[in-house]
Amino acid sequence: MPKAEKIEAVAQYKKLLGNSSSVFVTDYQGLNVADLTLLRKKLRENNVKFLVGKNTLFRLAAKECGKSGIDEHLEGPTAIVFTDDDPATAAKILHDSFKERELPRMKAFWLDDVAYDVGDIKKLADLPSKDQLYSMVAAAVEAPIAELVRSLDALHRELIGCIDALAEKKKSEE
Repeated sequence: MPKAEKIEAVAQYKKLLGNSSSVFVTDYQGLNVADLTLLRKKLRENNVKFLVGKNTLFRLAAKECGKSGIDEHLEGPTAIVFTDDDPATAAKILHDSFKERELPRMKAFWLDDVAYDVGDIKKLADLPSKDQLYSMVAAAVEAPIAELVRSLDALHRELIGCIDALAEKKKSEE
């Protein structure tokens, strides 16, 4: 690779490392072309980037970006998954792929510049997506308000029923 292409690749990796809220380092060795293509397609559909590149270029980009701890995981065939959206979605796709084929193997992952143990990928994969979490919070906020409205409505109906009963009683007495 000519020097200009390497500089451009390092700049791209640096930009991705700097802009991504979560980074997953995987070993893709053993995945055939069809499996790798399917994995990339699933990731791309969820706005997740999957890059296979040279470890030395990834190291340079991490160093320039100030990301520590990534160097020790850049050995052998390495692919890095970047996302700035929902890290749980990327973790689910990678974890599901691992369950099906036991590939790609996770080496490490970072969320908001905090390194996590590879065993924690299952915990992250089991989390609901951001949209599901938002709807759960909205339901939790809405439930007490809806119950209050139903209670007030029931009181209103009882009051109207009592007034109607009194009116009927007055008519029958006359």
